[in-house]
Formats: sequence, C-alpha cells, structure tokens
Amino acid sequence: MTKNCHQRRHIDSDINLGEYSETMNRNIQGPFRTNSTIILASGSPRRRELLADLGLDFEIHPSEADEPPPQPNEIPLEYVKKMAKMKTMDVAAQYAGKTVLGADTIVVLKNRIMGKPSDKLDALEMLSALSGQTHQVITGFCLVLPDGNTILNAVSTDVDMRLSSETELKGYIETGEPMDKAGAYAIQGIGTFLVTGIRGSYTNVVGLPVARILDTLMETKIISARLD
Repeated sequence: MTKNCHQRRHIDSDINLGEYSETMNRNIQGPFRTNSTIILASGSPRRRELLADLGLDFEIHPSEADEPPPQPNEIPLEYVKKMAKMKTMDVAAQYAGKTVLGADTIVVLKNRIMGKPSDKLDALEMLSALSGQTHQVITGFCLVLPDGNTILNAVSTDVDMRLSSETELKGYIETGEPMDKAGAYAIQGIGTFLVTGIRGSYTNVVGLPVARILDTLMETKIISARLD
C-alpha cells in the first residue's frame, strides 16, 4: 500500500458540510416516486444529482465518521463494503424508522487502493500508473430500512484507460480537476478523455450504481414507478 491509501477515497469530491443538511426536491417529474423518507448519508454532489434525476425526494445528512485506512492485505471489495456500512450506520443511528442510504467508492489498480493525490507529483504518479491499464472502480452501498434491516452490496466496473503522454497528463493536472478525486481523474469531467471504455455501470464510476440501488429500493417498496 502507498501513502494514498491513508487519504479519503471517494472518486468524486465530497463537500465538507459539517452540520449541513438539505432536503433534495428539484421538482423533476422523474419516472419514480418516493413512498417513505430517504436519508442520503453523503455530501457528494454527484450522488445527489443521480438520485434527484430519478424524481426522488430525499434528505441529505452526510456522515462525519472517520475513515480508517485499509488494513494490510485487506480485500478492496470487503474494505469498501465496510466503509459504506460504517458511514450509513453512523447516520442511521440518528434517524430511526427511516431509510438511510450510504456509499463509498474506491479506485483499485492491481489491488492497490488509490486515494486522492497529495500534490501534483502524486497525481502524475497515479495517472501514469493508470495510463494504458485497466482498473476497477468499486462502490459499496448500504441501505438501512425503516424496520432496521440492513442491505449491503457492492458493484465493480472495469475502466480501460488511454495510453497518455506525460505532457498530456501534466496538462490535465494543471486544470486542477484531479486534485480532489480518487485515482486523480473524473470520468464525468475533463478526465473523460483518459477513458477508452468501461465494462459495467457508468454511474458506478461516477459514485453510485443507480440501477442496482434502484432495484433494491423497488424491491423493498421504498420507491415505486410514477403512474401519473
């Protein structure tokens, strides 16, 4: 493991919200409706947008739990599930009887968990390691249901990276985008030029496996299809 494992590992930038909370209702006539209160235990703007685009109403109460680094030889899949559950349970303890959704996303290259770069040189090292390679983006998500039952799962997406020159990577770093992103890139931003293909969920790479979470919310009747 490198020093990057000891930093925050979200693929997108979380807002430092402190005691911040918000009710998200953009009045989007999406294909789904919310049947009971949903609490999103994340301040990630990407996760907020992905849920809101479905037409769902939800409250935002980010977890403030500390994020311990992975243990030596810890399996990335198990680590990300542990982190998702930890953050979800941290918020669920304050909102009994409500549905709480939390998630954690990591970038993994050959079992190395990449965090956010500490500086430009660190960003260049990460991007150079990813260049021309296939890595995994894994999102663990946890749902605590109103009856207290917990659902824990994870989704992995393979991401193929373009073989980029050092000059190109340095130019990308100068945009500032990589500096608060795990793996030092954002697929939904300028960093899209780095990616040649993915196998699996695109939204998972952004930070939330929407299709899998949607199925889970439908099965538990927390949401339903909008008929009017």
